[in-house]
Amino acid sequence: MLRRQWLLMLALCLVVAGVFAWLGQWQLARAIDTDPPPAGRTEQVRPIADVVQPGAYLEEPSVGQRVEVQGSWVPGDFSVVSSRFNDGVEGYWVTGQLRVAEESTGLAGQPVSLAVAVGWTPTREEADAAASALDEAAASGDSLQLTGRLISDEGPVLPPPGADPQEMTRMSPAALLARWHDIEGLDVYRPYLTSDEPLAGLESISSPAPAEASPVNWLNIFYAAEWAVFAGFAFYLWYRLARDAWEKELEDLEEAASHGGVRGA
Repeated sequence: MLRRQWLLMLALCLVVAGVFAWLGQWQLARAIDTDPPPAGRTEQVRPIADVVQPGAYLEEPSVGQRVEVQGSWVPGDFSVVSSRFNDGVEGYWVTGQLRVAEESTGLAGQPVSLAVAVGWTPTREEADAAASALDEAAASGDSLQLTGRLISDEGPVLPPPGADPQEMTRMSPAALLARWHDIEGLDVYRPYLTSDEPLAGLESISSPAPAEASPVNWLNIFYAAEWAVFAGFAFYLWYRLARDAWEKELEDLEEAASHGGVRGA
């Protein structure tokens, strides 16, 4: 085991094990969040401009953040989204396009819209009636201020075979944009808002605060343990190869000595 080739291989194993140890330390350093968001942060109402910008993805710590926003409804853009559950009961959301005021976006001269879920109802008839009533009321162009919770885009999906192609089952601003009016040069928020106060006689949307994230990332700890195992395996591999070579040499020596003894007899 002290021969030159095995010492060189041991040095190589030390380098490999050192890299694995560094990777394990890197994983451990990211396994514990030393500066987690304060408890209840998402329940503090903040201006939407302080949380996310139009066109930007909603970062994980801000998912579920309560915000306030000012704007006015765009007439004709209230839609119904099905397969919405409120405390386990399936129903419908009514959603609208809120043209956000410059005071809320801080972007002068840039039209910006936010998809807003304004309420829930258990029946499609009530949802359609509420959407029609809200479209009529939006013609006045009155400004209003809303408070609600920001949720990430659920992403559009294709309807199943035989289903109504116009039926929306996911809350997706990207899909709603294709149905909205007056979108020339429009910038849109990627997340949507669930309004705290329902409109047009609808029921409040059940939108509880997100669960507080654990400061410990167990997946990173598992990866760190894996790197430690890999580092140990590098040494074991060297030991196993060197020992096998040594045992083979011993066998060859014993066999040569045995043959020599036979010839001498």
